[in-house]
Amino acid sequence: MIDSVWLLFVIGLLVGGLGTLIGAGGGFILVPVLLFLYPSLQPDAITAISMAIVACNATSGTVAYARAQRIDYRAGMQFAAFTIPGSIIGVMATRYISRSFFAIVFGSLLVLLALYLLLKKEGRQKIPVNKGYGRSTQVRILTDKSGETYRYSFNKYIGWGISLVVGFISPILGIGGGIIHVPALINWLQFPVHVATATSHFILAVMSVVSVVVHIIQGSYQDAAIQRMVVCLGIGAIIGAQAGAYFSHRVKGRAIERALAVSLGIVGIRILLGHH
Repeated sequence: MIDSVWLLFVIGLLVGGLGTLIGAGGGFILVPVLLFLYPSLQPDAITAISMAIVACNATSGTVAYARAQRIDYRAGMQFAAFTIPGSIIGVMATRYISRSFFAIVFGSLLVLLALYLLLKKEGRQKIPVNKGYGRSTQVRILTDKSGETYRYSFNKYIGWGISLVVGFISPILGIGGGIIHVPALINWLQFPVHVATATSHFILAVMSVVSVVVHIIQGSYQDAAIQRMVVCLGIGAIIGAQAGAYFSHRVKGRAIERALAVSLGIVGIRILLGHH
């Protein structure tokens, strides 16, 4: 049965594990699975379920990343604050978007992001030593629990702008935003990969909880079948997130980027080919 408790649990486990490993929340995996397994579900129901699981995943993963001391809380709080207005508007917009448009936009976005991550040249940010910084630039030195030190700088205004857009798009697509935020943090803001995945998860935890609250207010979880799906998927995602965070520091940054790109491409193509 499609709505088997164990099947939903395993899906949640995989979503939580891979989503946390690459800092993307797992919504980009769950949405196409729901589109495939539950063709009768409307976009607003799919996004409501997905955002609830992203919230479980992100909160669980954030706890694990906090223990590893790889979250940039100062940047995360700023970016999370700017995702909230867009997130609220995005949730409200889901009721006015057709399933057809939903699938085309989602699939195209994932394929484009995959190509960008696979084709981009690898490079490292160099922070000049004897150069002054304006108010827009923030410099970070972060040491995690294992003793590894990360040095990086970023333009906070660009980060705020990205977060506003991510906040709006994420609940519409039901993907949590990590699939967009992680590449943005790495490539446009020059965050180290492992700090980007951890910080993205922290931002996701804040943003997804806000989205879920708005969905609750709108009555998106009143159906008993949807409640059962959220519980089964959520338990799996919480456990999977702990495993994903545990293995994340054992995987090289570039490998995480490639895994992210391949995952994006496969899912995006599947959505576009399955669209009629």
